[in-house]
Amino acid sequence: MAINSLKDLYIDQLQDIYSANKQALEVTGELAEAAKDRDLKKALKAGVEGIQNGIDTLDKIIRGHDADPSGEHCKGMEGLVREARSHALEEEYGSDDTRDAMIIAQYQRMVHYAIAGYGCLVAYASRLDLSDDAAALQECLDHSYSGDDTMTEIATGGVNQAAE
Repeated sequence: MAINSLKDLYIDQLQDIYSANKQALEVTGELAEAAKDRDLKKALKAGVEGIQNGIDTLDKIIRGHDADPSGEHCKGMEGLVREARSHALEEEYGSDDTRDAMIIAQYQRMVHYAIAGYGCLVAYASRLDLSDDAAALQECLDHSYSGDDTMTEIATGGVNQAAE
């Protein structure tokens, strides 16, 4: 599909973040299983739920524009997921605390991709006067920021110190 307008770009980027979320969902569950810190494990499980809610929201929005949610494959998230598996799940660590610190780093990289994607989508939806879309996407963006903040609190609240 040629991208000839902001609306075309909007649909393309909705599909991209939908694909990104689908890819992040599975690995986030794997990170939750590997995490040893109780708060980290709980936060990652909440992340799985938040990602699934984002997928559901995006599916509804995309279908509302008569488009296929799976119309795009996000290569950016594909790389981030590969890195998360390689660095947080497959790498050998001398301590669970150090692995937990890496899990946080890898998860935050994925969340930052989502923050960038949702932020652009909110701006596009607002410009296109799609107020219902913008509100739903803003909620996804807010949840992404909240998840990122929670990970920072867990890291600075003890995981990084324990890994030291």
